[in-house]
Amino acid sequence: MNSLDFDVVIVGSGLAGLSAALHLAPTHRVAVITKRALADGSSGWAQGGIAAVLAEGDSFDSHVDDTLVAGAGLSDPAATRFVVEHAPESISWLRELGVPFSQENGQLHLTREGGHSARRIVHVTDATGAAVQQTLIEHVRRTPNISLFEHHTLVDLITSRRIGQAPPRCLGAYALDERADRVLTFRAPHTILATGGAGKVYLYTTNPDTATGDGIAAAWRAGCRVTNMEFIQFHPTCLYHPLVKSFLITEAVRGEGGRLLLPDGTRFMPQHDARAELAPRDIVARAIDFEMKKHGLDCVYLDISHQPPEFVREHFPTIHARCLELGIDITREPIPVVPAAHYTCGGVHGDLAGRTDLPGLHAIGETAYTGLHGANRLASNSLVECMVFARAATRDIQATPLPPVPQLPAWDVSQVTDPDESVVISHNWDELRRFMWDYVGIVRTNKRLERAAHRIRLLQEEIQEFYANFHVSRDLLELRNLVTVADLIVRSAQSRHESRGLHFSRDYPQTAPVARPTTLVP
Repeated sequence: MNSLDFDVVIVGSGLAGLSAALHLAPTHRVAVITKRALADGSSGWAQGGIAAVLAEGDSFDSHVDDTLVAGAGLSDPAATRFVVEHAPESISWLRELGVPFSQENGQLHLTREGGHSARRIVHVTDATGAAVQQTLIEHVRRTPNISLFEHHTLVDLITSRRIGQAPPRCLGAYALDERADRVLTFRAPHTILATGGAGKVYLYTTNPDTATGDGIAAAWRAGCRVTNMEFIQFHPTCLYHPLVKSFLITEAVRGEGGRLLLPDGTRFMPQHDARAELAPRDIVARAIDFEMKKHGLDCVYLDISHQPPEFVREHFPTIHARCLELGIDITREPIPVVPAAHYTCGGVHGDLAGRTDLPGLHAIGETAYTGLHGANRLASNSLVECMVFARAATRDIQATPLPPVPQLPAWDVSQVTDPDESVVISHNWDELRRFMWDYVGIVRTNKRLERAAHRIRLLQEEIQEFYANFHVSRDLLELRNLVTVADLIVRSAQSRHESRGLHFSRDYPQTAPVARPTTLVP
C-alpha cells in the first residue's frame, strides 16, 4: 500500500475540522486525522459560548462594532461582517444536529460577556464546547464517507515541490501512526488544516496538550505566509491549583458580577479601567499581571460568592463542581486565579474561503488568520469563526473539480536510528515554555525578546539535528512545531514598534496612528 487516497484530508478534530467533514461527506471521501482521540482538542474545553445576533434589538452592525473595538483597529471589516452575518445560520445548523443549548421560557438563553454590548452568547450552561463537540462526534462516527484516524500526528504537508514538480500545490500529508509507529502517506487534492492554536508554547495555558501549533508550523514550512503571530490572548482567569493544570474560569463569571480581589480582599480592577471587571480580557490580564508582580503574588482571587448560592450553581455547574472537588466552595469563598496563554489570534494567512497561499491547502479555525480577531479576540467569536469558515472552505472545495494527484513517495526512514537521548526532547520542551513565559508573555521589552530569539536559534539547531538523524515521535514533532511557532511569535513581536491590543511593549508604550497587520513571508 503506497498511500491512503482521499478527496479531502482534514487535519484536526475540533469544531472547525468536524464541521468541515460533515459538510463535505455528502460529496467527497474525507479523512480526519487527529493526534489524540477525537474529543481531545481545544473545542471541547470552551466554556463560554458562541456569539450570534439572535435577540430582538440586537444587530449585525452592533456585533461588528464590538468586534472591531476589541480588535484594536486591526480586525478586517470585510472578514468581520462575513462572520457576523453567517453566525445565525451556524447556530441553526447546530440546533438541527441536536446541540442542547440552554433555554429560558422556550427561547434560547442568551448571556453576555466582556466586550459585548448586548446579550448574544448562546451556550450550554458553562460547558458549551463539550456539548457541541460531543454532538458532532456522534454524527461524524455515523457518517459513512468519513474515515477517522485517531492517534495520528501530522509530520508535514506534501507539496509538489517535494516531488520536483511545478506549479506549487499541496498534495496531501505525512502522518505518524503512533500505535503502529510508522509514517503513512495521505494523498488528496485538497487538504484542510484545522489543528487549533499554539498555547503549549507557554508555561501556563488554558489549552489542552494538543495545542502545539502543528498546522501553523507545517504551513510555514510549506511556503505559506503567517500573520499577526504576536497577538497571543492571555485568559485573565485560569484556576491556580497545584493539582490541576489548564482549568479555565469562564469570563461569564465576571459577566454575572464576579469581582477580582487581592489576597486581603481589596478590589483592584476599578483602578485600571472604568469598565472594571467587564473590561476586555487583555486589559484584565495586564492588570492582574501588574498586581501580581507589584505585590509578589502567586495568584489573585475571583469572587462570585455575593450572588445567591442557587444562582451560582445554576449558571456555573461545571466550575462549581470542579472547584468543590478541590475543596473550594465558590458559593462561599473566592477562586484563586492566574492569567494563562489562551488563544492564538494570528495564524496561517487565509482569505474568506479559507484558501492559503498554497493551492490545494485551506486553513480554518484557530490555526488560521482570517482577519476577524485583529489585535485581540472578542469573547465567544472563535467557535462561530470555526463554523463559518468550515462552511466557506467546504463550499469552495465543492465548487472545484478534483484535480488528479501524482503518485507520492513513501516516508524515507532509511537514514534514521532510534533516539538514544529522549531527555533532550523533554529538557528542550521545558526550557522553551519557560523562557517564552518569562520573556514573551503579557508584557514585553526589546531586551526580553532578544533573549528569547537567541535561545530559539540554539534550540532550532539542536532540534533540527535530532529530527534529521532520529526516528520521529509525537514529542519530537510537537517540539519541532513549537520552536517554529515560538520563532514566528518573537519575530512578529520584534517587528511591531507599538503597543496594541494583546501586544504590550514597555519600549513602545504608544499606539501607532495607523494599524497594520504583521505578515511574515517564508
